[in-house]
Amino acid sequence: MKKRFLYSGLVLAWTIIWAPQVLAQGKDKKQDLTVRSVEGTVSDADGRMLEGAVVHLKNTRTLQVRSFITREGGAYAFHGLSSNVDYELKAEHQGASSDARMLSVFDPRRKAIIHLKLNKK
Repeated sequence: MKKRFLYSGLVLAWTIIWAPQVLAQGKDKKQDLTVRSVEGTVSDADGRMLEGAVVHLKNTRTLQVRSFITREGGAYAFHGLSSNVDYELKAEHQGASSDARMLSVFDPRRKAIIHLKLNKK
């Protein structure tokens, strides 16, 4: 009787401690279809990649704006974006700006690539 009680206690303890972690691993393997990202580069009018340009990402639903300063090679990235929202992207550098580009809810890519090119001053 004591062995059965001890065995039941161990099984219960294992379930309480490890079951949530095992279930969470299964969720990590599944891709969250409501989250996406956008990345790309910013170049000047002559095609040179610009480090230090500012990329603005505007949520067209809430009008919230996030900004990213480009790294080496003109690279930028925004992660954790909702697939149920349209986003507007625009870049600026030393008084020049790019045309606005849209990341639409109809774009099925989980990782969109959008390159931005500045207009001549």
